[in-house]
Amino acid sequence: SGLGREVMSPTGRPITNVIQTDAAINPGNSGGALLDSSGNLIGMNTAIYSPSGASAGIGFAIPVDTLKQQVPNIIKNGKVLRPTIGISYMQGAQARALGVNRGVLVLGVPADSNAARAGLRGSSRDQRTGQMIMGDVIIGIDNNSIDSDTDLFKVLDQYEPGQRVKIVVRRQTGQGEFATEQTVTLTSVLGGSEAA
Repeated sequence: SGLGREVMSPTGRPITNVIQTDAAINPGNSGGALLDSSGNLIGMNTAIYSPSGASAGIGFAIPVDTLKQQVPNIIKNGKVLRPTIGISYMQGAQARALGVNRGVLVLGVPADSNAARAGLRGSSRDQRTGQMIMGDVIIGIDNNSIDSDTDLFKVLDQYEPGQRVKIVVRRQTGQGEFATEQTVTLTSVLGGSEAA
């Protein structure tokens, strides 16, 4: 057992500061109480890592202090809303293969999103040559450095949907030998998503 662990949600978003437990988490027990030996609530069971697929393995629970922060949100909205920028992005290993060693490469920006209104640019293909035109690479939000998609989610979790943030991006202009890079700061309003 341990404290302060990190696991990935099915959507790839990190769930930080979870409790690791060796208590069995049977199918249907997600959302159930994790109690200490005195019967005090210490967390909510949320996931199990089981190489065999059985209920035996390493369990993970959301700490009660984290739950207390989310309860008003659940009461108000009926669900937990996570802050989002409103983009699709390329996962780290794939981005590194394209030479993006720091930051989060923006793949798509929906036309009606806050990200589009802020001026974020997604990746595309040159219609003539078929070459990929790299979109913006997010390298910071407010005063927080963004080196990876995990960093992006950790920073976003410090905010609430509807808050205004400054997004710092590295932007490529031109192609081939004429390509240059510039740093651009954009202001956006965070959206909200119930995705884990």
